[in-house]
Amino acid sequence: MLVLLGILVVVVGFALRLNPMLVVTVAGLVTGFLGGMTPLAILNAFGTGFAGSRSVSIFLLVLPVIGMVEYFGLQEQARRLVSRLSTLTTGKILAGYFLVRQATAAIGLLSIGGHAQTVRPLVAPMAEAAAVRKYGTLPEPVSQRIRAFSASTDNVGAFFGEDIFVAVGAVLLITSFVDTTYGYTLQPLQVALWAIPTAIVALLIHGTRSLLMDRSLRRQMAGFQNVTGEVAR
Repeated sequence: MLVLLGILVVVVGFALRLNPMLVVTVAGLVTGFLGGMTPLAILNAFGTGFAGSRSVSIFLLVLPVIGMVEYFGLQEQARRLVSRLSTLTTGKILAGYFLVRQATAAIGLLSIGGHAQTVRPLVAPMAEAAAVRKYGTLPEPVSQRIRAFSASTDNVGAFFGEDIFVAVGAVLLITSFVDTTYGYTLQPLQVALWAIPTAIVALLIHGTRSLLMDRSLRRQMAGFQNVTGEVAR
């Protein structure tokens, strides 16, 4: 059970807002040493994990591209598009993105969505633009809340959608863990099928939360307007 102290290191490190790379590295070292691994074995595990992930270096290509399209006005174009569609609200945009994110993750297209390539340049600006069209200039707390909810929508959609795809790493990790730990042969298709009910429940719950976002924003903006009016008087 001592090897689980690595998880405690991660929790404490993130709670103290330390460098994530440093926290994960220290947690890996702690787990390796407590598990009886030699320094060379730990280094080999780090190297194998890094080299085995083909997507580790993709961000080196993605981030410059995202920066370039933002420089040429991608966010402004997204806001302008939403401002012309009066039927779109913040909640509807987030609910629609959640459905698309979960559906694409379920067929293995995880790279289509994401915080860097989709949420920041497109989803969050569109959700904010819908709120601006309805309420005018948004207070900073409201703006930050919309951005945070946009990011969480991507997280939940990807998390509960990816396990439906049999070839995703999470499913293969589950099957290999059950096989090596308990000696039970678990097929990836079995995990994927049992992930479908969970994904449906996640869709219903988070989709409803997204649609209720409009009502919540209305109450929050009314509160800010009341406070502003009292201060003005």
